[in-house]
This record gives sequence, structure tokens and C-alpha cells, in this order.
Amino acid sequence: MDDTSDQASFTEVVLPHLVDAFRLARWIAGSRADAEDIVQEASMRAFKNIRGFSGGDPRAWVLTIVRNTAYTWLRKNRPAALVGVEDLEAVENAQAAGGDAEAETPETALIAKTDSAHLEAAIASLPAPFRETLVLRDVQGLSYREIAEVTGVPIGTVMSRLSRGRDRLLLILKSAVSQVRAS
Repeated sequence: MDDTSDQASFTEVVLPHLVDAFRLARWIAGSRADAEDIVQEASMRAFKNIRGFSGGDPRAWVLTIVRNTAYTWLRKNRPAALVGVEDLEAVENAQAAGGDAEAETPETALIAKTDSAHLEAAIASLPAPFRETLVLRDVQGLSYREIAEVTGVPIGTVMSRLSRGRDRLLLILKSAVSQVRAS
């Protein structure tokens, strides 16, 4: 292969998945700016290794590179205690797009924003393996097999992490609702 065919392969394999790559990086890093840096570095890694792509699932291949790049980047640039998640623009956009814009009142918009903030905080409080698995499945829509490929763990572990992560998420959200009602 030459540089032209590498560029064509990169365009075909990587570029269609950059939005998903950014979303995953943002979930892991918790910051838009950091996610941009991570995706840029991951894109460079993908380009350098495009010849190593064996024709499997390109989305899983790209997200694996993004995930590995994100954790490497975070280890180099941040203490582990600071890794968190900031607002989830994708969740808010999905909620806004799913509703009838004409029927939305300022009150329903405020409730939706509050619900989104509670969900965001609950997801951010999950341990990284649960948060990562939950995001890959419920936000990115990856299959169990794809998540196993991206994270490098067996499918049984993926299913266990997803179940435990969802259970913890529900407990956190129920606790938040109880606190709101009590106040």
C-alpha cells in the first residue's frame, strides 16, 4: 500500500466513526477539550496503523483505539482522582430531539435539563468499568461482542458490568429522587 491507499482506507474506515469516537472520549475524559485532544491523537494512531486493520468491524476497531488512547492520555495528563464526566451534550440533544418542540414549555425544558443533570451526575459517579460499559451499550449502541472487543474483556464480564452498572445507576437515581422529595 502507498500513502494514497492509506488515506483512502483511513477515510473509509475511520472518518465515519469520528462522532462516536468523540462521544466515547468525552465520556471517558469528562471534558470536551480533552476529548478533542484524545480523538486527534487516536486518529493519528489509527492512520499510522491503518494497514493493520484486518477488515473486521471498523467501528469497534476505531473505538478500541480511542479507548486505549484516552486512558493513556489521562495517565499522562491527569491524576487518576480527577477523571470525571462533564455535561452530556449528546443526552441533552437526544432528549431535545425526541420531544415535540412546539409542546415544550419553559417548565418542561427546566425539568428535562434537571433530569439530564441528575442522570449525568449519576453516570459520572459510577466506577470507570461500569460507566464505560454502560456508555458503550446504552449511548453508543454497541453489541456485547463489540464492547468485549473494545474493552478487551470477555462477553460475560461485559454483561456483568452492564447489569451491575445499571443497578448502581438506578440506586443512585432513586436516592437522588428520595433526597429531592425529603427537602
